[in-house]
Amino acid sequence: MNQTFGFWDYLVFIVYGIVIVSIGLWVSRKKKGEERTAQDYFLAGKSLPWWAIGASLIAANISAEQMIGMSGSGFAIGLGIASYEWMAAITLIIVGKYFLPIFFEKKIYTIPEFLEKRYSSNLKSILAVFWIALFIFVNLTSVLYLGAKALDTILGTGDGSLIITAIIGLALFTAIYSFWGGLSSVAWTDVVQVTILVIGGLITAFIALDSLVPDGGIIAGLEYIYEKVPEKFSMVLEKNELITPNGDDAWWDLPGLSVLLGGMWVANLYYWGFNQYIIQRTFAAKSLKESQRGIIFAGFLKLLIPLFVVIPGIIAYVLNAGPDGSVAAGTVDPAFLKESGVIDNDRAYPWLIDRFIPMGMKGLVLAALAAAIVSSLASMLNSTATIFTMDIYRPFINKNSSERQNVAVGRATAIAALIIACLIAPMLGNIKQAFQYIQEYTGIVSPGILAIFMLGLFYKKTTNNAAIWGAILSIPVAMYFKVGSNAWAEGTALESLFVNIPWMNQMAYTFLIVAAIIIILSRIEGKGKADEKGIILKKELFKTGPVFNIGAFVICIILVVLYAVFW
Repeated sequence: MNQTFGFWDYLVFIVYGIVIVSIGLWVSRKKKGEERTAQDYFLAGKSLPWWAIGASLIAANISAEQMIGMSGSGFAIGLGIASYEWMAAITLIIVGKYFLPIFFEKKIYTIPEFLEKRYSSNLKSILAVFWIALFIFVNLTSVLYLGAKALDTILGTGDGSLIITAIIGLALFTAIYSFWGGLSSVAWTDVVQVTILVIGGLITAFIALDSLVPDGGIIAGLEYIYEKVPEKFSMVLEKNELITPNGDDAWWDLPGLSVLLGGMWVANLYYWGFNQYIIQRTFAAKSLKESQRGIIFAGFLKLLIPLFVVIPGIIAYVLNAGPDGSVAAGTVDPAFLKESGVIDNDRAYPWLIDRFIPMGMKGLVLAALAAAIVSSLASMLNSTATIFTMDIYRPFINKNSSERQNVAVGRATAIAALIIACLIAPMLGNIKQAFQYIQEYTGIVSPGILAIFMLGLFYKKTTNNAAIWGAILSIPVAMYFKVGSNAWAEGTALESLFVNIPWMNQMAYTFLIVAAIIIILSRIEGKGKADEKGIILKKELFKTGPVFNIGAFVICIILVVLYAVFW
């Protein structure tokens, strides 16, 4: 890669780092003699306004997984991958309208705490341990690795020599500003982070588009890539419609209408509704109404994200395509090739930055990338600390812990989680599309958890024992589908027992099967009666204000137009 990262770029990046750390430490200050409480540390003292909640939701969500991984999927698949962002906008409306009112009424700190109030401490403990493991071994490690990989490409030669250094640097930077102040530091710095992220992302996309057609401008650039690769702008794929640069059928990642009517809902409802490091900032709102307004703000931001996350991947594809419009090892820039000769789709975004962003502006774009990475890391660490402290340490290890002890344990947990993730992150590699890979393997557990929560919220007859069995059986059900899709039984006598279907459909079927198991067991155990911990739902609970309602309506109209245009 070109080494065009100059003095002004470094200066901009350093200033960014100083500003973020300063804000984080300033927000975390306490007056002399005041003791930081668990509510201060884990829920920002329940003081966040709507715009901080919306910005923090997006900053926690957009990380290297999107900036690098989703751009890589844009390179491989095209605009279809944007369904994760656009469908998320609808999901946020559902979460704000139907989930948050119940969570606020229950006055919970964590998602596992809801399980205790609705089911039992046993189920809460089982899933609390699971979430901690998922955050550390999947989320933290993948964000660290992908972020370090991007920095290695932009600042180094792309050969992996800077990955270890970058992992340590990202970890230390995150720790400096987030460990002391907790969610307050994370959320308020997120407002700055998401501003930098959007500006830096748009700069990358606009400069690249503007350069495609001499004196043509951004719109001409969009028209150019659409004319070159119209197949990359298909939102609902048919089988064999689109083949990725590595020869895979993209339909297996985005199987047609399942994106709109099937497994995509499982992924999105789990992620936005019951994922602690996302939903935690909504619990920190001044009020339910403020939290719902933050949700709508985040929904509008989700509509914008594909422009600077997915489109750059498509641009990189067009620039590396041969005369026939396809990308192969012989046409692509050597920077995309791994040692094995396989095309690394996830090099698209760093490659575009290196090729198009001029010296003096790369510092801002790199700051945007760093903002995406460290804000997500900080959110994951804070939520890991929250779950361990509030759902494991306080109820099982030290029931009489003081506020000071709770905060200290939270900080120690975050440090331990970060160290473990730093040790594991360098081991990741050889992934064709990191974003899709993470979604697929999170999808092993998300359907079962979603079934437990959805039935817990809206089916009064769901019993604790049925939910525990649902949690236990969800893994073998999900793994049954993995056997066929990964050909683990190929060539054996058992091969005919398994089916090979897209992983998004696997999630949908797993959710339906686990939900059916829970319903049947609940009816058998409860003899058709409502469970004593079943939630009584009242119509008044789900009333929303005019700002939320108007915002939700506008988002829906925009989405109808987008899917009508790019169907």
